[in-house]
Amino acid sequence: MRYLLVRASVVAAVVAAVTTGCSNPPTPPERAPTQAEQLRISDATEILIQQCMNRAGFSYWTSPRLGLEESRSTGFVNDDVEWAQKHGYGSRIRDKEDRARRANPNGTYRAGLSPQRRTAYDKALDGGRSARILTTEIPGGGSIRKRLGGCVEVVEKELYGDPARWFRAEKLAANLRPLYVPALMRDGEFGRALAAWAACMRRSGHAYPDPPAARDAVPRLSTGVSPDRAFAFEVSIAVAEARCARETSLKDIGRKRESHYAGALRDRYGDAVDTYRRLQHDAYNRATRITGPRV
Repeated sequence: MRYLLVRASVVAAVVAAVTTGCSNPPTPPERAPTQAEQLRISDATEILIQQCMNRAGFSYWTSPRLGLEESRSTGFVNDDVEWAQKHGYGSRIRDKEDRARRANPNGTYRAGLSPQRRTAYDKALDGGRSARILTTEIPGGGSIRKRLGGCVEVVEKELYGDPARWFRAEKLAANLRPLYVPALMRDGEFGRALAAWAACMRRSGHAYPDPPAARDAVPRLSTGVSPDRAFAFEVSIAVAEARCARETSLKDIGRKRESHYAGALRDRYGDAVDTYRRLQHDAYNRATRITGPRV
């Protein structure tokens, strides 16, 4: 579930950049959804699937909800020092999610069904083997397929209206970033900010060329030490990253330059991204009638 939420946050950032890339769109699109709104849609989706499965005669359990603070996504670089001091890079949050996922009773429940009931369960959930297959091309080449049926289709109809339209719009929005990231990484202003961030990190005793490298170093530094000591390593690097990001404005500059390059895609993909945003906005409005916000 966290992968889906992180991915949703990434998509939202891209969508915000593409939709603001045109200074005078004929019909201003809805604003990009906040992470809290994305979480509410996700929670409503699970509740609706649970209700649908119950109507089909099966038990179904929703995932435990993390708090809003624990659910946040930091993106390429985190500049929230307070969050880093408390959570580091979020390893303990991920561990908490992993424990909840392993304890989720849905898998055990399905495994305990008879073969005939298991087949019926699968069909009720997502259409099983008889589900229709959606296919859409993605920017940059290639295609993505999705099986659609059962309660998943019912719920997507309730939230988004047209599951096939939502599938096409969401997959397009989710795959725009590879079209402009190479240019962003070569950008002079972004490159200077990244170099300044790396210099700040060296002064802090953490010599890493970029935030992903800093995060990737944590498991190696934590090998063979106690969990508390490992978390202390993680926090020290994460706090340095956030402080240096604040000092160099790396996050703000990265967001600005990303908006520039993503905005160049507006002419080609703007209509599709506007559709994605409006469908998500509609889903959020419906989700507010199903579940409350996370706190």
